Amino acid sequence: MERGNQDFALVRAGEMKRFEPEAGMVRRIGGANEKLTLVEHRLAGGWVGARHSHPHDQLTYVVSGCLRMTVGATTFDMRPGDSLVMRGGVEHQGAAPEAETVVLDVFTPCREEYV
Repeated sequence: MERGNQDFALVRAGEMKRFEPEAGMVRRIGGANEKLTLVEHRLAGGWVGARHSHPHDQLTYVVSGCLRMTVGATTFDMRPGDSLVMRGGVEHQGAAPEAETVVLDVFTPCREEYV
């Protein structure tokens, strides 16, 4: 991470922290500060995540593929260019029912456990 001053922090693609928290998911951590975190998720076709919730508000943007989301009791598919905003504390689950899917997630406040 490059720091020019206290106003910004630049994270180069090759410097993103990379994790494989579960089979079929690669998580790369982009920029973060105390208020927010940017995360790229690469999901293998057929991946199904665990139903969960967290206290962070979440913004999800589909870059490629198909993301099947269940939010509360509602299930829907998201395609490239679609976005979703969820309040913290809402139970949800994601899946990539087709080919590899790439999504960007922004969390607020910062996901301290990711950085």
